[in-house]
Amino acid sequence: MTETTSPTSLRKTPLHQHHLDHHAQMVDYAGWEMPIKYDTSIKEEHLHCRSNGSLFDVSHMGRLSVKGKDAAQLLERVCSRRIGTMQEGQCRYSFMCNESGGVLDDVIVMRLESDDFLIVVNGANRDKIIAHMNAVIDDRGFKVKFEDRTEKTAMVAIQGPKVMEFIGSISKEIAELKRFRFITKNMMIMKVLVARTGYTGENGVEIFLPASAVKMAVGLLQKESVSVKSDLDLKPCGLAARDTLRLEAGLPLYGHELGEHISAHAVNMPFAMNLDKTTQADGQTFIGQEALTKEHEAGGPSITLIGLQIDSKRTARQDMPILMGDTNIGKVTSGCMSPTLSKSIAMAYIDKKHSEIGTNLTIDAGKNQLNATVVPLPFYKAPKPS
Repeated sequence: MTETTSPTSLRKTPLHQHHLDHHAQMVDYAGWEMPIKYDTSIKEEHLHCRSNGSLFDVSHMGRLSVKGKDAAQLLERVCSRRIGTMQEGQCRYSFMCNESGGVLDDVIVMRLESDDFLIVVNGANRDKIIAHMNAVIDDRGFKVKFEDRTEKTAMVAIQGPKVMEFIGSISKEIAELKRFRFITKNMMIMKVLVARTGYTGENGVEIFLPASAVKMAVGLLQKESVSVKSDLDLKPCGLAARDTLRLEAGLPLYGHELGEHISAHAVNMPFAMNLDKTTQADGQTFIGQEALTKEHEAGGPSITLIGLQIDSKRTARQDMPILMGDTNIGKVTSGCMSPTLSKSIAMAYIDKKHSEIGTNLTIDAGKNQLNATVVPLPFYKAPKPS
């Protein structure tokens, strides 16, 4: 994340003026001018999401449409999850891998209709994934209509323990959505798609709608939260708190825990891969499946993703070495002072021989060494709604 003043050449989301009106500190993020924080502290924004409800502009994330008779076949080929068995209205988290089993991106696939899908990709990887999918389409001769709808649409998320009760006052149908499901409805004089995937560890929804309508929709949401006398106090939340929230929830971030040179096995998310895809059952094996299958049969990768609790107020930074005695056994991928737990936490890749819960390790922070203990992921789980 580049925390510098953004040049005017950066892309702007449809909520750009909304951010400025709320005194956001804007930065360059993946070529977009985005709010890293508003006129509060990162800690305040983080804790407000954990205790009430926050509004996130995630319009910088790519939204790619795939339609046509070969749409499912294309997605079976580029996605590590099984796609053909998805129901309409269902979302699936998946990896897109290279031939060696490294991760090009982690994505959400949504099945709108039988041959109509929407894929949400990370903003920094949008151009790469578009090129990758076009190459596969050309190579296999798939009959699809592939369209980048990122700048025609907007995407906002509201996350927090007070959110779903408020949503219930607007639409009982949306409030009753199960996790990784979505619904398309005519609301607020426009057609919107509302999904329930999440990335903060809290309850909430993601809303997809036309770019031209999002400013009005956000205004209506804020007014509605007041008029229905709900407990929801919807406040904007920036990228910095979004990162600390996902870290507490133990969720990997591309460029930190995920990357082209990191095996998809190492992140310890076996649900995100179907290594039993076959050309007979699914019509396509996925790119990287052969390499990942061989690695799995050989005992898996030598490294694994772990959680660390640090016995210090200092924050571990990405790429800091991790030591067992005097031996370097890995490196930090993400770290922060957890606002919820008031403890310094980190995720890291280390030699899996030393990954047992309770193992004591040392982080090399330059002039200082930080004592750390391997702990389970996630660091934080939201209480279940009563």
